[in-house]
Amino acid sequence: MRGPVTPVCMVGQPCDEPAANVRLVFLRNGKAVARVRTDRDGRYRLALAPGVYRVRTAVRPTIGRGIEPQTARVPRGRYARVDFSIDTGIR
Repeated sequence: MRGPVTPVCMVGQPCDEPAANVRLVFLRNGKAVARVRTDRDGRYRLALAPGVYRVRTAVRPTIGRGIEPQTARVPRGRYARVDFSIDTGIR
């Protein structure tokens, strides 16, 4: 998800939206090991070796507070769901 998408959030109106077409970069030991682009619904799927990865968006410099969480833990033998929130910097 990404947000806020409006300067003023109102009750009953979504203040965030799917982060469509965003490139996520997964790093291990300081090196980019994988990149993936989200689809129009903000979804992605990626196979990685088990371990902990730092995650960032490919856009530099970072706008707002960036992406949260900044790490993803991949368990052995299965997929893990990690939902990211990208701050748009709108205030």
